[in-house]
Amino acid sequence: MLKNALLCLGLSTVALGASAHELWLERDANGPVRVYLGEPDEGVLETGETITALAPTTQVFTGDRSATAKVVAREDHLEAAVSERGDVRSYNGDVWKPWKDEQGRYTAALMQARAGRTESRAVLDYELVPVTANSNRFTLLFKGQPVAAHEVTLLDPNRQVLKLKTDGQGIVDVPVKGKGRFILASGYQTPGNGYEVAGQKMDTLYYGTTTSFVVD
Repeated sequence: MLKNALLCLGLSTVALGASAHELWLERDANGPVRVYLGEPDEGVLETGETITALAPTTQVFTGDRSATAKVVAREDHLEAAVSERGDVRSYNGDVWKPWKDEQGRYTAALMQARAGRTESRAVLDYELVPVTANSNRFTLLFKGQPVAAHEVTLLDPNRQVLKLKTDGQGIVDVPVKGKGRFILASGYQTPGNGYEVAGQKMDTLYYGTTTSFVVD
C-alpha cells in the first residue's frame, strides 16, 4: 500500500478535476514508458517514497497482460522499458488502501491507464478505445461493453480541462486542437461482487482509467 498521505483519499479526489489524482502514462515515440501518479491538470506529481511504493504492484504491458515489463522507480515516476511498438497499458489495484465511508461501506480503487491510440481494441477492464487507429472518437468500454451517457474528462496540452460525455453507444468525440499530449480520463463505480482486499470484502469498486496520446 502507499504511504499514509495517500491512504485516506476518497472518490472525490480520484477522478480528474479539482484536487484530483490520476494514474497516467507517457511515452515518446518508442522510448521507455513513464507511469505518473498525481494531478495532471495542476502539474502535481507524487514523488519519492510514494512512487517507490508503487513499483512492486504496477503492471506495464502491451497487448498481453501476462507479459509485463520490468518497472523501476525514478524520483517522480515509474519507468518501464517496452520493446514492442504500439499502445501500452498499465494496471494497479493497490494505489490506495480501501477506504470506508460514513455508512461503513468499503471501496477499492482499480486504476488503469493507456498510452497511444493506434489499436482499436480494449485490453483493460475499463478503457477508452479509439474507434479507428488515431481517431479522435473514442468508445468507453467496461469489460467489453459500451458505457453510455457517462462523463469523460479531457486535459489538453495547455492543462485546460473540458468535460465531455459519451453518447448512447458509449462514443465520445474529442476536440483535439493544437499539438502536444492529451489525456482522457473517466471513473466508474460498480458493486463489489465479492472482491476482497486482505480478507475484507468490498462493497464498491471504483475503476479509474486514462488514455494519453500525442498529436505532432
